[in-house]
Amino acid sequence: MHIVWFKKDLRVADHRPLAMAASRGAILPLYIAEPGFWAGQDASARQWAFAAECLQELQADLAALGQPLCVMTGDAVSIFRDLHQRHGITGLWSHEETGNGWTYARDLAVAAWAKEAGVPWYEAPQFGVIRRLKTRDGWARAWDRQMAERITPPPSALQPLKGEWPTSVPSASALGLAPDHCPHRQAGGKQAATGCLHSFLHKRGRDYRFEMSSPLTAFDACSRLSPHLTWGSLSMREVAQASAARMEALRYSPDADARAWRASLVSFMGRQHWHCHFMQKLEDEPRLEFENLHHAYDGVRPDIADPAKLSAWANGETGFPFLDACMRELNQHGWINFRMRAMLVSFASHHLWLPWRETGLHLARKFVDYEAGIHWPQVQMQSGTTGINTIRIYNPVKQGMDQDPSGAFIRAQIPELAALPNAFIHEPWRWPEAAQLRYPKPIVDNAAAAKAARDILYGLRKRAGHHLESGKIAEKHGSRKAGLPMTGSKARPGRKTQTHAQFKMDF
Repeated sequence: MHIVWFKKDLRVADHRPLAMAASRGAILPLYIAEPGFWAGQDASARQWAFAAECLQELQADLAALGQPLCVMTGDAVSIFRDLHQRHGITGLWSHEETGNGWTYARDLAVAAWAKEAGVPWYEAPQFGVIRRLKTRDGWARAWDRQMAERITPPPSALQPLKGEWPTSVPSASALGLAPDHCPHRQAGGKQAATGCLHSFLHKRGRDYRFEMSSPLTAFDACSRLSPHLTWGSLSMREVAQASAARMEALRYSPDADARAWRASLVSFMGRQHWHCHFMQKLEDEPRLEFENLHHAYDGVRPDIADPAKLSAWANGETGFPFLDACMRELNQHGWINFRMRAMLVSFASHHLWLPWRETGLHLARKFVDYEAGIHWPQVQMQSGTTGINTIRIYNPVKQGMDQDPSGAFIRAQIPELAALPNAFIHEPWRWPEAAQLRYPKPIVDNAAAAKAARDILYGLRKRAGHHLESGKIAEKHGSRKAGLPMTGSKARPGRKTQTHAQFKMDF
C-alpha cells in the first residue's frame, strides 16, 4: 500500500504525487488533522473552515475515482508508524512544503521515521520553490520552465482498499480551535477556485493594476486566488497557464479594452513569480520566521508588546479611521489587499513600535490565505529589519485620503463616524465637536511617531558593519533580472532588481 499524504495541496488535478503513486498500485489518500499544528499561534478557526471545505470537495472527488480520502486526527509520525505496523507502507508520497517552523520540525520527524522504518518518502515540488538552492541566479527562468510543464491529470481510477477507513472531517472545536467569527470569508474548494480564476481572467480583472490598491475596489478587482493557492485547491501551474492562455487570446483581440486587459495581466503574471520568490526566502532561511533577518536590528524593539497598544491596533481602535477600517474589514473577511496589509504592519512596527513577531502572529491568524513563506519575509520587510529594502513608514491619514477620498470605506466599517462631515472623516480629532464622538483619540502623534522610528532605523543603517551584512543578505535573497516585474513593466536585460517593499503576493 502506498500512502499519498495530502497537506496543503487539497486537489486531484495537477497533483503529481497522487498520479505517480496511483500508477504503482493501491493507494491510501490520507489527510492528517494535526492538533499540534492547529494549536499554533498562527492558526485559526477561519483557516480551518476554509480547509475543511476544500477537504469535503476533495473527499467527493477521490470517492468518484474509487477510493475516498482517509481523514485521521493526531500526530503524523504516530499515525504513519501505526499504519506501517498494521498494513505495511510501500511508499509515502507528498508535495514539498515550505511551511512554518512547526511543519518544518514535523517533516524532519517524519523523514527520520521513514528512514528508520525503511519507507521511501517521495516529495514533489508544490510551487516554483527550489529546495537546497545554491544561488538565485537563473531562478526566474527555472520558475518559467516549471510552470510551463504539462498539467498532470487526475488518475482515471483508484483501486479501492479493503476495510473501513475514517472519512469524517473534524470540527474546529474538535481540534481545540476557539470560535472565530468571519462572516464574509471566501468559500473553499476546487469549484470555488476555478470559478474565481475564470471570473478574474474574463470579467473582474481588466482594471486590476489600477484598482488593486484601494479597499474600495480591490475586493472585486484582485483575483482573490490567494487562499486557494495557500490551501492548494488550485495549483500555481494551473493559474500560470490559464493566465498565459488568456494573454495569448487577447494578443490579436479587436476588443476596445484588450489593451487594458493585457496590461493588467502582465502585472498579475509578475505577481505569480513574486509569490514563489518570497516563499523561496523562508525555504532558504527558516529562521526569519522568528529572528530579524539583519542582526543590526536585534533588541531595537521590545520583546513583548505593550498590551494596550497591541489591543487597540488589533481591534481597529487606534483613532486613525482608515487604518481602523482596514483592520475591521480584515476581521470580517479574512482578507484585505496588499497595500493595506503593508500599512497595518508598518503602523504597528513604526508608529506603535511593537515587535513584529507578535503583530505578525495576529495578522497570520486573521488571514485565511496565510502562507508562512510569504507572510514572514513581508512582515520583516515592512518592519524595516531586512537591511536591504527601503524603509517605508506609511502615513495612515495620507493613505486614507489617497485610497478612500470620500470616506465611503471608513463609514462602512466604522459606524461611529457615519455622521462625521467629509472634511474631518480622515482626521476626526480636528472636528470642533469631536468630544461627542464614540471613537478614540489617536493613540500616538502621527508625525512624531513616524519621525522617531525613521531616525532610529536610518541611524542603524549608518553603523559600521551594516552594509557588509546587507550585501550578504542581498546576494542570498535578492531578486535577479527578468521574470519578476514589479508593476507590469519589463525588466531591463542585465539589470538586477531589488526586492519590492510592499505586500505584492495577495493577488
